[in-house]
Amino acid sequence: MSTVAVIDYGMGNLHSIAKALQHADSATTVEVTADPQVILAADRVVFPGVGAMRDCMAALKARDLVPVITAVAASRPLLGICLGMQALLERSEENEGTACLGLIQGEVVRFDQNMKDANGAQLKVPHMGWNRLNPTASHPLFEGLEGRPWFYFVHSYYAEPLNAADVAATTDYPMPFAAALAKGYLFAVQFHPEKSQAAGLRLLANFLHWTPTP
Repeated sequence: MSTVAVIDYGMGNLHSIAKALQHADSATTVEVTADPQVILAADRVVFPGVGAMRDCMAALKARDLVPVITAVAASRPLLGICLGMQALLERSEENEGTACLGLIQGEVVRFDQNMKDANGAQLKVPHMGWNRLNPTASHPLFEGLEGRPWFYFVHSYYAEPLNAADVAATTDYPMPFAAALAKGYLFAVQFHPEKSQAAGLRLLANFLHWTPTP
């Protein structure tokens, strides 16, 4: 039986994510945990997160989870969600600059407060609500997601990876930004699949059956 560990470091919609994973594949054992040994023993790992980057990194360090996430990223499928995606990069502008995990080259930056849509209307920050995903590369986690599927976003910061090859999909707000990253065993999304109805469940099911070959 396949096992998936959802990393509990005190920041994330853990119940919703665990419930969505179980719904996506009832044969999978889902465990929400902060125990490094349980995480390292799992077949797959989900790294969620909401909140501020400074608090995220402090919580990971306090629980000795930084080396655990690094080890997982080099050995088995790891899905980063929202803040969990941003933390994979090298640095975030948030909190006057915060060093992150550095598993993907690049930084996390804030949306411009003065953004306007095509009609000249002011766009709000945070970017909140449904938006369309624009896949830029073929990936097993997009299997069964036709065209430009809708996903649910809530964020004020977004990833700017150094290498375009690490971007698996973009979303427009109003210009394109990286909404999904893929590198080796890593796949990470800015949106919330657990809040994205059928498309989100399909992406989670794809993750639970994904066997990467880095």
